[in-house]
Amino acid sequence: MRICLIGYRGNPYSGGQGIYLYNLSRELARLGHEVEVIVGPPYPQPMDRWCVVHKLPNLNLWGRYGGQWLPRSHPLKLLEPWNLFDFAATRLRFFPEPFSFGFRAFAELRRLLKTRRFDLLHDVQTLGYGVWAMKGYGMPVVTTVHHPLTVDRREAFARDRSFNERYHTAVFFPVTMQGFVIRRLTHVITASLAGKEAIMEDFRVAPERISIVPNGLDTETFHNPGCWKRRKNTLLFVGNTDDVKKGAGHLLQAMRKLPAGVRLRIVDDPYPAKTLIAGEVERLGLGKRVTFTGKLSEARLLEEYCRCTLLVQPSLYEGFGLRNAGGGHGGGGRGGGGDPGHGGAGAAGRCAVPGGGGARAAGRSGTPGGPGTGGPAAHAASIFLAQHRPQHRARV
Repeated sequence: MRICLIGYRGNPYSGGQGIYLYNLSRELARLGHEVEVIVGPPYPQPMDRWCVVHKLPNLNLWGRYGGQWLPRSHPLKLLEPWNLFDFAATRLRFFPEPFSFGFRAFAELRRLLKTRRFDLLHDVQTLGYGVWAMKGYGMPVVTTVHHPLTVDRREAFARDRSFNERYHTAVFFPVTMQGFVIRRLTHVITASLAGKEAIMEDFRVAPERISIVPNGLDTETFHNPGCWKRRKNTLLFVGNTDDVKKGAGHLLQAMRKLPAGVRLRIVDDPYPAKTLIAGEVERLGLGKRVTFTGKLSEARLLEEYCRCTLLVQPSLYEGFGLRNAGGGHGGGGRGGGGDPGHGGAGAAGRCAVPGGGGARAAGRSGTPGGPGTGGPAAHAASIFLAQHRPQHRARV
């Protein structure tokens, strides 16, 4: 088959789309399919060895200029139609990339179709009107949606305290457009039962039009080579600490109730790049127990996985679900959100019981800070992170 993958962002460090495009394109190529990718910035890691990549540049007016009214560079490029639209929209605090990229990709696909045809168009969570218009080219268009943006919007409204914050939330998430488009595409792919149920409820998509395809694990990269010594009493959190859904604040609250010898390593950028929990670390007196590693290469990330005592996922909601990263350790997760359909409990991990925000020692060998510290996957039975509302309880 000739397959065209489409993603409005390919960031390899945040959001997931870039990692998804990279691995999906590679595995499809290994299966013998011809793959091309249309992608916007930030671009994924190089994929030219197995597919053709068509990069659609923009001025990144949202991420680059923040609160500035006028950018200091690219003044003439602002006169290009879609750049001008992006500029006007971002100054009003809209996030226009899915909308404008959809039409940019529509035009790029029209150019490509002059010399080739595709058997399938596969969108990765863009859901712009331009993606819907691609059906007019006579090819099936499917989309991967890990969870609808309505989930993010609800969480944002719940924490908003001022009119400006509520306005920003109301205009930032393009849920009306995405709901309209997703109901008109050929088929929808999601990674978990929770994701499917959220898409059905919030976007009103019929269940027979949604397929669950769980995320895989790159075992060629993420396996324990046995060359690193495991750190004692060390928890590892990998995620965007500025995203409230990731639950990093609840994890810090849990750290207060754990023995002083337990350390937490966070794979994310520190302050000032990330601000949401920066003050909490110091306020809770955790400055000497919490370490930010910054963004890591795959090799360094693998080392962190292999050397930690326990991997924790304190997310309030996670459409991706939790997979053990091959480090040979236990995993601790919250009891809700995207875990249904993924599993996650068992010998290598335990889910939290929702309700209150804290940590409880299970009183058994292998507990960080207790007898047997540094042992095998029994660590996973020792810590339960309980941090979110009971209605998100997982069914595992």
